[in-house]
Amino acid sequence: IFCSTLGGDERRVDSRTIYVGHRSCPANEAFIPPKFCDNRIVSSKYTVWNFLPKNLFEQFRRIANFYFLIIFLVQVIVDTPTSPVTSGLPLFFVITVTAIKQGYEDWLRHKADNEVNKCPVTVLEDGRRMQKESEKIKVGDVLEVEEDETFPCDLILLQSSRDDDTCFVTTASLDGESNHKTHYTVPDTEKDLESLNATIECEQPQPDLYKFVGRMHIYKSNQEPAVRSLGPENLLLKGATLKNTQKICGVAVYTGMETKMALNYQGKSQKRSAVEKSINAFLLVYLCILVSKALVCTVLKYVWQSKPGQDEPWYNEKTQREKDTNMYLKMFTDFLSFMVLFNFIIPVSMYVTVEMQKFLGSFFITWDKDFYDPEIEEGALVNTSDLNEELGQVEYVFTDKTGTLTQNNMEFIECCIDGFQYKYRDASSELDGFCATDGPVSKLQQKAGREREELFLRALCLCHTVQVKESTEQGQSQVDGQITQIDGLVGDGDASHRPQEQRGFIASSPDEVALVKGAMRYGFTFLGLESKTMKILNRSNDVEIYELLHVLNFDPVRRRMSVIVRTKSGELEITGADSSIFPRVRQEEVERIRLHVERNATEGYRTLCVAYKHLSAEEYAQADEGLKEARLALQDREEKLMAVYNQVETGMSLIGATAVEDRLQEEAAETMEALQGAGINVWVLTGDKMETAKSTCYACRLFQRNTELLELTVRTLEDGGRRREERLHELLSWSVANQDYGFIIDGATLSMVLNSSTESNSSRYKNLFLQICQNCTAVLCCRMAPLQKAQIVKMVKNSKGSPITLSIGDGANDVSMILEAHVGIGIKGKEGRQAVRNSDYAIPKLKHLKKLLLAHGHLYYVRIAHLVQYFFYKNLCFILPQFLYQFFCGYSQQPLYDAAYLTMYNICFTSMPILAYSLLEQHICMEVLLDNATLYREIAKNAMLRWGPFLYWTLLGVFHGLLFFFGVRFLFSNSALQDNGQVFGNWSYGTIVFTVLVFTVTLKLALDTRHWTWINHFVIWGSLAFYVFFSFFWGGIIWPFLRQQRLYFVFANMLSSVTAWLVIILLIVLSLLPEILLVVFRKPRGPHARQMKHRLPSSGTSTIFMLSQTASTHSFSWSD
Repeated sequence: IFCSTLGGDERRVDSRTIYVGHRSCPANEAFIPPKFCDNRIVSSKYTVWNFLPKNLFEQFRRIANFYFLIIFLVQVIVDTPTSPVTSGLPLFFVITVTAIKQGYEDWLRHKADNEVNKCPVTVLEDGRRMQKESEKIKVGDVLEVEEDETFPCDLILLQSSRDDDTCFVTTASLDGESNHKTHYTVPDTEKDLESLNATIECEQPQPDLYKFVGRMHIYKSNQEPAVRSLGPENLLLKGATLKNTQKICGVAVYTGMETKMALNYQGKSQKRSAVEKSINAFLLVYLCILVSKALVCTVLKYVWQSKPGQDEPWYNEKTQREKDTNMYLKMFTDFLSFMVLFNFIIPVSMYVTVEMQKFLGSFFITWDKDFYDPEIEEGALVNTSDLNEELGQVEYVFTDKTGTLTQNNMEFIECCIDGFQYKYRDASSELDGFCATDGPVSKLQQKAGREREELFLRALCLCHTVQVKESTEQGQSQVDGQITQIDGLVGDGDASHRPQEQRGFIASSPDEVALVKGAMRYGFTFLGLESKTMKILNRSNDVEIYELLHVLNFDPVRRRMSVIVRTKSGELEITGADSSIFPRVRQEEVERIRLHVERNATEGYRTLCVAYKHLSAEEYAQADEGLKEARLALQDREEKLMAVYNQVETGMSLIGATAVEDRLQEEAAETMEALQGAGINVWVLTGDKMETAKSTCYACRLFQRNTELLELTVRTLEDGGRRREERLHELLSWSVANQDYGFIIDGATLSMVLNSSTESNSSRYKNLFLQICQNCTAVLCCRMAPLQKAQIVKMVKNSKGSPITLSIGDGANDVSMILEAHVGIGIKGKEGRQAVRNSDYAIPKLKHLKKLLLAHGHLYYVRIAHLVQYFFYKNLCFILPQFLYQFFCGYSQQPLYDAAYLTMYNICFTSMPILAYSLLEQHICMEVLLDNATLYREIAKNAMLRWGPFLYWTLLGVFHGLLFFFGVRFLFSNSALQDNGQVFGNWSYGTIVFTVLVFTVTLKLALDTRHWTWINHFVIWGSLAFYVFFSFFWGGIIWPFLRQQRLYFVFANMLSSVTAWLVIILLIVLSLLPEILLVVFRKPRGPHARQMKHRLPSSGTSTIFMLSQTASTHSFSWSD
């Protein structure tokens, strides 16, 4: 099909033409060098030139920063009651700290990009080998890549050092599979690439890793150009690694940001936490309060001044300039002056404190000794400190399978031949490997016949695509092996002739290697494949030789693979694998083996069935012709092959089954159980086969034995699309409450759901898909391309309620979903460090996710939620008396507090206690949080920053503000407060209010603190002492730089009055009394009641080096 569309117009935009080695085609064709992008990779956000404008633009998009910039400009331009320094200084500090932090993070990204772009590459030009930097590669360059090197761009394979014109590649960093894949050179290319004259026509870059369509025109002098078709088997992808092949040569077809790897890379966008969104919402409320206060005061000022004699009293006549000023302009400047006076209700210092809390708080993750992994000698890593509290809000976890849930190590566990179980064990083991549930007792001590055993093991040695790794040291291959005993099969005493079991095997699937190694344990060794000849060393140490005629490859729809081999005696035999074999064999044979297969599957093992069939010469000739014809077809090639495969694979005899285990990561099942207990939905997104992924989900306890699985895959869709959709509708409508559902979907079906032909259908399918998934306890998506993983995360992220998502993976194929989710976590695994580099947090093992979310995440969220609410509360207490004061001073914008108090209140007097609280507080200790996963649900969906708690804190602020102001006013109803009958003035009034305010808000925080350390004691009592000391100091000296000194000896004078002392103490007690009574009389409820005994002791610890020694054994400690 592709050839016919390209035939017409060469310049069509859906294809590109590449000149191999930049050599012009035959002279009769004009050579115009086409323009393609270079091979540079860019993942950074800023450059030196755009950093300042771009960063400032991003920062001033924050409501608070923009607001303070406006207030600062107003203070500079208009004559206001307070100095511009009061708002300019904190704003400058916030902007600078944030810019430095973001600049440093981007510098690290530049550094990583440069490592890739400056990497040296060998290019062949005019027969010479030249070294070039990776970024200078152009499309059409012929490159040479050696073993264990990574391909610098997408290449078409032209030449390989192997005799069979193949090469082996691992694509772990692309799709997470660490097995070896075979790629083929383009047939009939010149051995001498210098004289190769060819063009390649191929499709424009697209992100699908498994699709590639193109053709190559090879020009030879005086001959018609030969045309060869190109497919994914000829394409070597950037990021993949060359294995078991000394070197290859290939031509660059896609470079830089057009490679399939780059197209699967999601750009890094600024991630914002839900807490920040809540802060912005609360900020708008307080902005409205501020504007309404300023409006009320401005209106009342002019109402009051309209009365005769009030506007211009005899002692304060207006100047000529004041009389000439426009009335409306005067009203506007008065409004702005009130805005500036009350502007402290919006806490700019909160942003500084939140930034510091996030930055310093992230060190606790890095320092946590529980995250240290002795194997790789590394602990956790924090790349983005902005999202600490999001760890406490996760609703969906998307995890990769290979290398994240599993260790990607396959091990042969047992096999069953003719219904008899064979369990491998060492001779030293006393136990017999039989399982009493596997059949009648009389069968227990029996074995299958020797002939059947050998037939089964021979099938294991033949039915695969394994290659034996070329050994560098020949002498090493023959090593004395210890004699091992297998149930009923005793290893030969002459073990010295056997190659060691650790010999190197290469295969496209780690299962195949496990099966070959399994057969080896039982005495059959696969020696390798040389030019279509397979060799096996049998139990008698004889070499058996088979001619490999055809391989019927594995595919996800058939779910089996077969080989056709010819033995020396001329007989033909076929072996197949996988549980899809049951319908294709004699039914009486099935029952004997089904028991084993089902038991192994429920134990989480990967099960395969083995069958065989003898073909007569006529049958083989027919099959051979059918296969050759189907493989040459240009149209419907897959369907034709499938028909032949199905014809051959019928009427087989079942011999037995195998069980292979993909070892789970340490504590993977416990971690998944804890996450589900915490109310988090777990989805597994993998590029792996469905069967494999399904058995992993069972092993991880994501699917339980009673879980009913709903399957939506290519295989099930073939039953008829419409019926399937009706069935899904039906499932949705009758979902039974007591039934657990698991949902399975594959990549091909998902792309139908996401990219449906009509827009209305697409959104309907998406909604239906999401609805089904949300009704299921666990979801498994298999055969996913990296970009599809990101699409799923995006779909859930943008669904109703905007749930918080977390993605965790260990390979470059997971980068897109890590970047797409609200929180991305990389695992420091075997598959390179790309996931770690692009993640927000990196941990050594999956098991660390439990503590990261349930303990750290929970505490971070509670701390920051309290910090935000407390900041708004203390600023409302601060400014409400100032507002009320305007009613008693003729709305003259007279400040209640001295300028020093206005500036220092948020910066010095009340900032340190809340910072310490937000770093060290543990309202429930870590062990309890880890033991009771359900506690995580209590803070879900931003519970502590909803409008309810916000209203409570706001009303508390209003109550305290009213109490402070009117309590002190009641005291001042008798103005002679000193022994000598002297009266107190307005500055004394403000200072008493301010003293009550500072003590009340600090002691309120002390009442809220559950976990006391010496740091909390130091900052809480230290802040109060500092306030008293500062007030004495500020008022006790005549400062030369002050034009008027309002507080000269005011504080000392105030404290000489017993009445003032009494009022201060009385008002503090009255303010905090409701809080104290509430704590005393409220019954502990819910899970907290059980934990009262677990609550942390209130004695502090001895030093900062063990911040919570009394709290838990999982202490945070400073590391070297």
